[in-house]
Amino acid sequence: MKKQFINDLNAGDPVDDVFVLSEKALSRKKDGNSFLNITLSDKTGSMKGVVWDNVDQILPLVSSGDFVRVKGNVSEYKGTLQLVVKTLSGCSAESVDSSDYLPATGRNVDNMYERIVKLGATIETAYLKKLLEAFWGDEEFVEKFKTAPAAKKMHHAYLGGLLEHSLSMALLADQIAGHYSGINRDLLLAGAVLHDIGKTEEFEYKFKIDYSDEGRLLSHIIIGIRMIEEKLRAIREFPEEQALQLKHMIVSHHGAREFGSPEPPKTIEAVLLYYIDDMDTKVNGIRQFIADEDQNESWTSYHRLLDRHFYIGKTPRGAAPAEKPVPPDLTD
Repeated sequence: MKKQFINDLNAGDPVDDVFVLSEKALSRKKDGNSFLNITLSDKTGSMKGVVWDNVDQILPLVSSGDFVRVKGNVSEYKGTLQLVVKTLSGCSAESVDSSDYLPATGRNVDNMYERIVKLGATIETAYLKKLLEAFWGDEEFVEKFKTAPAAKKMHHAYLGGLLEHSLSMALLADQIAGHYSGINRDLLLAGAVLHDIGKTEEFEYKFKIDYSDEGRLLSHIIIGIRMIEEKLRAIREFPEEQALQLKHMIVSHHGAREFGSPEPPKTIEAVLLYYIDDMDTKVNGIRQFIADEDQNESWTSYHRLLDRHFYIGKTPRGAAPAEKPVPPDLTD
């Protein structure tokens, strides 16, 4: 049974437990000898580590994604905790409980899935409704859609994260479509539901959250287009123009080429989808970042990607620390 988790470790703590070896990189010291930079993870987070000794013996015995038993001590290096590893050895997957190593949504997955299916059923355009039904009728896809994360690190980076993100976006799309005149609500809603389906194959998420070979080589956008085209072939007389507009929404939902979209949004529905996606990912990522910070502080540490600190609020001296922020339940 696992006893030590990443988020409970402090500087000076001895460590003797099993973790996932998320990353490893061979480096050289000034004297030419080898050492390993590693990242260890479990369901609570990840921690950098360094292996100074017996590197040549350890290197061929463990690979990224393996479970490893680690003995060492936690130290602080440049203001960040790291694990100085004394011994590291492989550990069989059969000997561990995988639920200790992958974070998961705190929401009810079946309830979220039921809600996104019901929301999709409100689409009035027959061919778009058939497309969604084709995905819901694919049991293998549904299982992956309910399980997959939406990212490796930045937002919804946990099991069930893809479904949670897709439902949140669909709810936002439904509201926004009614705010502006002339919006194709059915197309926007279908795009919100389907925009990230390629992530069911982009990531591997059995024992760790990481990119699959297909994900690294193609990206979820290309994979998602392929998945949609496979379903479209089975729907007779699906209008070519509407298929093109839907695929354009998938292709452009990252907003710009430098962010991974082959094309920028060129329809009003694609523009709306991009901003809905950007808003939902940022809000979730910022909330998670704040939740992992010291709640007794008024400000978070520096968020490197967003290039700022975030204000948490002041806790009166002597008052109980603020609870971690919890977003509204999507299953209400």
